[in-house]
Amino acid sequence: MKLDNKIILLGVTGGIAAYKALELVRLLVKQHAIVNVVMTANAERFVGKMSFQALSGNPVLSDTFDLAAGAEIKHISVPDDADIAVVAPATADFIGKVAHGIADDMLTTMMLAMTGPVLIAPSMNVHMYGNRIVQDNIRRLKQYGYHFMEPGEGWLACGYEGKGRLADPEQIMDETELLLTKKDLKNRKVLVTAGPTREYLDPVRFISNPSSGKMGYAIARAARMRGARVTLVSGKVTLKPPYGVDFIEIESARQMLEQVSSLFKKMDAIVMTSAVSDFAPSQKSAQKIKKTSQFLDIRLDRTPDILSHIAKDKGRRVIVGFAAETDNLQQYAKEKLRRKHMDMIVANDVTDRDSGFGVDTNKALLIFKDGTMQDLPVMQKSVLANVILDRLSLLITGRKAGK
Repeated sequence: MKLDNKIILLGVTGGIAAYKALELVRLLVKQHAIVNVVMTANAERFVGKMSFQALSGNPVLSDTFDLAAGAEIKHISVPDDADIAVVAPATADFIGKVAHGIADDMLTTMMLAMTGPVLIAPSMNVHMYGNRIVQDNIRRLKQYGYHFMEPGEGWLACGYEGKGRLADPEQIMDETELLLTKKDLKNRKVLVTAGPTREYLDPVRFISNPSSGKMGYAIARAARMRGARVTLVSGKVTLKPPYGVDFIEIESARQMLEQVSSLFKKMDAIVMTSAVSDFAPSQKSAQKIKKTSQFLDIRLDRTPDILSHIAKDKGRRVIVGFAAETDNLQQYAKEKLRRKHMDMIVANDVTDRDSGFGVDTNKALLIFKDGTMQDLPVMQKSVLANVILDRLSLLITGRKAGK
């Protein structure tokens, strides 16, 4: 996990969205981060210290002059130890103070002492957020190297509608991880395909497969964390697209081909995790097919081979494919690697309960075009995503990726 044992200073200021910071603490702790919460006096009017202490497992700080926990000067030692500071929600008052070097409480004092990255997630009334003074303060802090998250739009607690809602806690966590992740794919353009395709028999029935998209979405998210500009082309799944990626939803294999073909030449690499249907009905009924007989004969035609289609214009682009097999895993994967001119293929046995469709884990065999292989143990798909990207990064730079 990228947040394992990372020390996060979480500042909470006095806005109605302060309660959402509790969910952010929960998410960070779930990722094994160490969270030290610092609250302003006004924040305590919305949420009590005890809630944050219970979720974080650490004492909550608020009083600059409270030395009850020891002689250590907290407003210096806590930011010194922190890998990153996150302020969510951040009020206009807090942003204004920090922008002008005012340090009149524990949190603003810590901001002046913080040497690591600082991520600020504003939350306020739409008119306050749009105020020129507030926007000037935000621009000023950005010039100083502070990072900001755009607030969301919608109905606000004050009764107005517009931009001012605190960003989703999961998005704030993603942005936190982004700032703490090495950028070995910085400015690289990576295309990821994910999920199943659907080939319709009639308006209500289709041929598909049980792909959940979890592997592809994990790769798209991890690539963005590592600095890549990611485009995710996905069949219909129940997952939310990762924050910060360009997302395109498709249904059929032909739609997948159209999108991949139009995007491929702009990319440095493509990772094809999608489970594309190999066959589609030769004809689609315009109306729902009725049960008028005991049997229904359906003629199936081959769908376009996307990898073979783009391989002819491969150039220096890196192609990573997947092979979901039920037998002869190594043999079939090697044949597919060679036939489709890939640089690497990720093969897995979908009959294995730890690496089949829809589960959170995978057991993969990595095979490279130079013939080398790496057999990996069962691991979370989020972990495997970074292993794959480690190899992809080497391939992009022309270094040997197999071992």
